[in-house]
Amino acid sequence: MTVSTNELQTWMNAKEDEHLEFKEARTNFHFETLVKYCVALANEGGGRMILGVTDKLPRVVVGSQAFPNLERTKSGLIERLRLRVDVEEIQHPNGRVLVFQIPARPIGVPMQYEGAYWMRSGEALVPMTPDQLQRIFAEASPDFSAEICASAQLDDLDSTAVDVLRQLWQRKSPDQDISTRPIEQLLADAELLVDGEVTYAALILLGTRKALGKYLAQAELIFEYRSNEVPGPAAERHEFRQGFLPVLDELWRLINQRNDLQHFQQGLFIWDVPTFNERVVREAVLNAVSHRDYRHGGSIFVRQYPRRIEIVSPGGLPAGITPENILRQQNPRNRRIAEVLGKCGLVERAGQGFDRIFRECIQQSKPLPDFAHTDAHSVWLTLHGDIQDPEFLRFLEEIGREQVAAFGLDDLLVVDLIHREQPISDDLKPRVEHLLEQGIIERVGRGRGVRLLLSRQFYRHIGKTGVYTRKRGLDRETNKELLLKHIQDNRKEGSQLRELVQVLPALSRDQVQNLLRGLKSEGRIYKIGATKAARWYPGRPPSGIASKGEK
Repeated sequence: MTVSTNELQTWMNAKEDEHLEFKEARTNFHFETLVKYCVALANEGGGRMILGVTDKLPRVVVGSQAFPNLERTKSGLIERLRLRVDVEEIQHPNGRVLVFQIPARPIGVPMQYEGAYWMRSGEALVPMTPDQLQRIFAEASPDFSAEICASAQLDDLDSTAVDVLRQLWQRKSPDQDISTRPIEQLLADAELLVDGEVTYAALILLGTRKALGKYLAQAELIFEYRSNEVPGPAAERHEFRQGFLPVLDELWRLINQRNDLQHFQQGLFIWDVPTFNERVVREAVLNAVSHRDYRHGGSIFVRQYPRRIEIVSPGGLPAGITPENILRQQNPRNRRIAEVLGKCGLVERAGQGFDRIFRECIQQSKPLPDFAHTDAHSVWLTLHGDIQDPEFLRFLEEIGREQVAAFGLDDLLVVDLIHREQPISDDLKPRVEHLLEQGIIERVGRGRGVRLLLSRQFYRHIGKTGVYTRKRGLDRETNKELLLKHIQDNRKEGSQLRELVQVLPALSRDQVQNLLRGLKSEGRIYKIGATKAARWYPGRPPSGIASKGEK
């Protein structure tokens, strides 16, 4: 936004309406009041808030000293509103003027602040009435991307992007005549044109920079590379405000030029694993483009660090979707976009992308996708590139590529949880028996003390059979000998059950008591007392002890 004094004068001569607000603010202006006015203007379709100009016609510039640190003010507005509010300082001959450019609220989503949906009423700010709110909520559409952009024309679509669509679709469906179809027929068959009119999906995937700036400026993707956590400008930054189809390859090129290999050697075996997996990154970006809320004024951000990538997309998760059920539930926000990406072979179908992402992360022994910062306003996905356990990579390789490929995602999730010694959720437990039959995992113990661990095959392949023995635990007779040894070493004071449980931490209290009963029946130990204070001693009980201590 670059405002000239002539443009300012034009606004000053105009009648104040729902898109224009003037305030003198000679010395200051309360920040919270500014936020409420921004909310009101956004709810009324967007507009300008101008400080340093009188309110009544004929208006004159009086100058304003409010908000001397504009960057801080902009950051505060973004934090409060989750909308990008541009602000420009004009050095008018009569004084400093501030122009705040407020975008329109998302379609179907009224904005609120401090518990109220604000609008203007004369010189005052008042909450919106229930009928006004209802009209806004009724604007929402099941699929924004399928709606018609009434003013857009075929010329607003980039010919290079259309060629990419044609090539990808032909490659995905070689038996069809995609390459020879006239452009209007091609776009109509992809449902990007409906009755000759351009959809928002067409603009998002194929639009020119000029068209997006005019009709849907928030449909942009911003890439940043940051070499460390220090705040400030990124080491490299690219803004892609254009049809998305040609952007995907360029985005991967930017990421891959700093995609180092992680080297691992075990004996003569050498692993070279890229920090960022191409399929994972592409799927994550495709999901962001397919499922972001285009009614929200923000952009998609892809931030690359040396060992992680953050992908932040506006609008929060779709209704009914949470980080916990994202693999089970589906609610595509922009079905038309997802369908076109499916025709191009970039995605299988809506909702399948995260299956691939989770699968690749497990198979490369990398942390699962992280949604820790996701909230109602944005989806924040972090992909970590560090390999957690190279030996686990070799285990999967030893199992065999074909066998691993035959595993369902649930099978891999179970193996990953067991490897990380995490509990198995109820929805995954049905897969345990299958993995036991395959010899991939083993069951140890009985009853409440049962545990699952990776098979002996895993530890043999990585040369750590001793670790397997420790994790599996000792056999019954060895466990009994360990208990007996402890009891003998403490023969004077005796041994309480709480101490004996500590000797065998892998076993439950009941399992330890069962071993003690076995030793007692063999005449190797005896007990005095019958409560928590009872103590065990080595050998057979002296005459008369049993009648005093046991019933």
